[in-house]
Amino acid sequence: MEFRHLLTFKVVAEVRGFTKAAEILGYAQSSITAQIQSLEEELGTPLFDRLGKKIVLTDAGERLLPYVQEMTKLQDSIKAIAHSQDEPSGTLVIGAPESLAAYRLPPIIREFRERYPLVKMVLKPGLCWEMRSHVRNGELDLAFLLEAESDAPDLHIETLVVEKMSLIAPPDHALVSLPMVEPYHLKGETILHTEPGCSYRSLFEKHLIAHGIYTNPDMEFWNIEAIKNCVMCGLGIAFLPHITVETEISNGKLVALKWNDDSHRVSTQLVYHRSKWITPALREFLGVVRKHLKDSQTG
Repeated sequence: MEFRHLLTFKVVAEVRGFTKAAEILGYAQSSITAQIQSLEEELGTPLFDRLGKKIVLTDAGERLLPYVQEMTKLQDSIKAIAHSQDEPSGTLVIGAPESLAAYRLPPIIREFRERYPLVKMVLKPGLCWEMRSHVRNGELDLAFLLEAESDAPDLHIETLVVEKMSLIAPPDHALVSLPMVEPYHLKGETILHTEPGCSYRSLFEKHLIAHGIYTNPDMEFWNIEAIKNCVMCGLGIAFLPHITVETEISNGKLVALKWNDDSHRVSTQLVYHRSKWITPALREFLGVVRKHLKDSQTG
């Protein structure tokens, strides 16, 4: 079984197309087709269903893909050993929710890329529970979580920043004048929610339900910028990490309501598998992360 055939399978599976895979790998499309056919013959099972111009993985293909992804990561690790005395190289695959990817990670990634340009970085968005799973199965080298602190025996979970949460409203909202907003004040209010499965949305909803307040789930967004703009337009209020709204609060476009947030505190955490080999690239990246977020706590 040739490794290049497995690599071709991985690329085809990830981009869902033979033509695109041929462009990425620099092969003729006929060569891509021949390699996949050779691999399917060797394994004795089809790996893709061809549905017109669309291809989808078969059950066998779905089961094979994680193993091939792990093999390519091991190849990167082997290459890194050969260059362990040189500048870090290879690939880092990092997961993060939208709020951290947009507001915490850019300066970290910029400094790391300036210092270690040979390291390829792949940033994948996702929900926290999804990223824990991807760290466990090796799809991610590490992930950043934004959720309540917890522990897991197979994962290294490190708290970096305790995040302030803000209940935001437009400046002319009736709740702005209250000395303290209590859960019962939110009865009947339109709350603009983040996507289902978001960790801080779940904590906020549990807090309200504990006080007998059930919010309307009809207004859900997958984008924080959309939520902020809708709040500024007067469509409702929202519960978001303070780092995502501090600019709008400082320039008067939004107001952080006075709200007791002790019951739903979340933290920015980094997580990686305890059995994972820490490559030179990953070791240096962890150092940059800790330096930046320590500075954000003390600065």
